[in-house]
Amino acid sequence: MFCHCLITWVSKVRVNTQAVLKRAQHIQGQKIPKKQWQAAWLLKAVTCIDLTTLAGDDTPSNIHRLCLKAVQPIRYDLLKKMDMHNKGVTTAAVCVYPSRVGEAVITLKAANSSLPVASVATGFPAGQTPLETRLQEVRMAVAHGASEIDIVINRKLALAGQWEAMYDEIHQFREACGDAHMKTILAIGELGTFTNIYKASLVAMMAGSDFIKTSTGKEVVNATYPVAIVMVRAIRDYYLFTGQKVGFKPAGGIRTAQESLLWFTLIKEELGNDWLCPHLFRLGASSLLADIERQIYHHVTGQYPAYHELPMA
Repeated sequence: MFCHCLITWVSKVRVNTQAVLKRAQHIQGQKIPKKQWQAAWLLKAVTCIDLTTLAGDDTPSNIHRLCLKAVQPIRYDLLKKMDMHNKGVTTAAVCVYPSRVGEAVITLKAANSSLPVASVATGFPAGQTPLETRLQEVRMAVAHGASEIDIVINRKLALAGQWEAMYDEIHQFREACGDAHMKTILAIGELGTFTNIYKASLVAMMAGSDFIKTSTGKEVVNATYPVAIVMVRAIRDYYLFTGQKVGFKPAGGIRTAQESLLWFTLIKEELGNDWLCPHLFRLGASSLLADIERQIYHHVTGQYPAYHELPMA
């Protein structure tokens, strides 16, 4: 249950908007590493990517190709020249719709890979289906082999300030997930204020989320640095209060290698080195990997590749 001390904490939250914007501006002005240090951080970024396809035209062949790209995200010859070919560089997971989970599991098993399959659920992206339908979708994805579930919150509850009701729903999703990790998508573009985003972050963590995630990627506003500041400060405060580490996943609109480096800077400065791993930090992306591989190719060869020279995801 939502205990009195937690209700008091959530009700008293106020976020200083100007301070958040100033901090985000500072992060965006940070210098990023160059040369071999940049290449090393880019490979680190690859290992934190949830390689995603959430399109209406997803087919078994698309899922097959996505999974094989996740297992070998950077061309083998490039990794070999960096002496990283035998270090097990893969993405953190693949992320698909519930109906595609079975195909992803079969493909990864055939490739002799233990890479986890993540599935969106609970009426993604709007979360507007009946509660029992959303719960059944979670159970179905887990039954088909998903070991990570990305749920979406009911934004109506957050906007109306019905935090106990939101807690109860997320807690039910947590139970439906069983042993699967649960990432809770806040859909920050639809929550209105930084204060609502902080409160939703707290409630999601209190209800048992393993990660909190910015967006579905389908909203007008997705992963932004000011929103990330608010969410990771909530994670830090929750850790200081409970001793429990909760992960963070920005998603939506992260397309360039340089952006991925800035996200690592933000996490390192706000949460520390413990969060710089796939267990506590993920990047939700579909096109980011292609740009990272281009930059790795340039680091190794001194020139940029034509698009046909790199395997597509």
